[in-house]
Amino acid sequence: MLVWLLDHFAPLMEKIEIFSSGDSRVFLTARTALASLTAFLIAILLGPTAIRWLQARFRERVVSGSARLNEIQASKNATPTMGGLFIMAAILISILMWGNLHSPFVLVAIFVVVGFSVLGAIDDWVKLKGARNGLRAKEKFVVQLVLAGTASLLLYWHHRQVPQGLDLFWPFGEHSIYLGVGFILWGAFVMVGSSNAVNLTDGLDGLACGCMVFAGSAFVALCYMSGHREMSEYLSVPYIAGAGEMSVVLGAMVGAVMGFLWFNCYPAQVFMGDTGSLPMGALLGLAALVIRQELLLVIVGGVFVIETLSVISQVGWFRMTGRRLIACSPLHNHFLFHGHHEMKIVVRFWISSALLAIIAVASLKIH
Repeated sequence: MLVWLLDHFAPLMEKIEIFSSGDSRVFLTARTALASLTAFLIAILLGPTAIRWLQARFRERVVSGSARLNEIQASKNATPTMGGLFIMAAILISILMWGNLHSPFVLVAIFVVVGFSVLGAIDDWVKLKGARNGLRAKEKFVVQLVLAGTASLLLYWHHRQVPQGLDLFWPFGEHSIYLGVGFILWGAFVMVGSSNAVNLTDGLDGLACGCMVFAGSAFVALCYMSGHREMSEYLSVPYIAGAGEMSVVLGAMVGAVMGFLWFNCYPAQVFMGDTGSLPMGALLGLAALVIRQELLLVIVGGVFVIETLSVISQVGWFRMTGRRLIACSPLHNHFLFHGHHEMKIVVRFWISSALLAIIAVASLKIH
């Protein structure tokens, strides 16, 4: 909205243009900060009303394959869920207010947020209202693949005109591999993987949200630098014209998540459900694809990666040996089974996420 207004007042535009940042003509730094603040305030203001509405309609049912886990988390039964609805509302309103709606990256981001939110909401609805524990894995995966594949295709049409736009970069050094049309499949894999990784991490009060604040903040900085010609050249990272607009989008996400965390911290008043975790993970994956830093995402989102690997390893090991590799997957449940307090686990995962974000951003200088 701000960009549209200034674009339609040429004299004002000419006066402020000299103060713009990177490739943005309209106060990219200020818009990123305002997007974050706006989304935070919307989430905080919407929270109490949304929680009451969700409390009357959508309450969590703690059902898993582990009787012990069900017993440990029995107190969470009847907690309102699908709180991702007001997270996504805060993100979208903030993007519409402060984002540049002429940017192809912003439009693809809106598509990803809406698409994955609808999928997550349907999954939560089936879980709460039906006899099944959500959508079948294959059904969910196919829809995720279609959504992510569409977003990757749209990104491919843009990036094929950008120097090194279809290259896969190694996070340390300047080595890269040209992906060509394979970028579409790779992009779908990154977004679906990131989406499911955040979803798996969302198992304790505030765990996924806190980790997302650190990972999202790191990508706010990375997108800003990638869209700034001088900064990208100094750090030897690909310069992607217009990528700075993704810092506004991610700024909105970080602000909304912090607002939601206000209510989701231990003991949680509301859970976000798949409605929130699926689109947040996909949006993080999209940002990495836009700025060609998918492998750096593995470091930034290291907590999400480890949580996912713990599930894969547990399933694989059990099928091969008939025994469990860890007490219970994902990894946070393993520590829960060993008697660690939930809040201690969450804070330690937050610390790990913060350290990984710092390491990832600092690693740019190794280039």
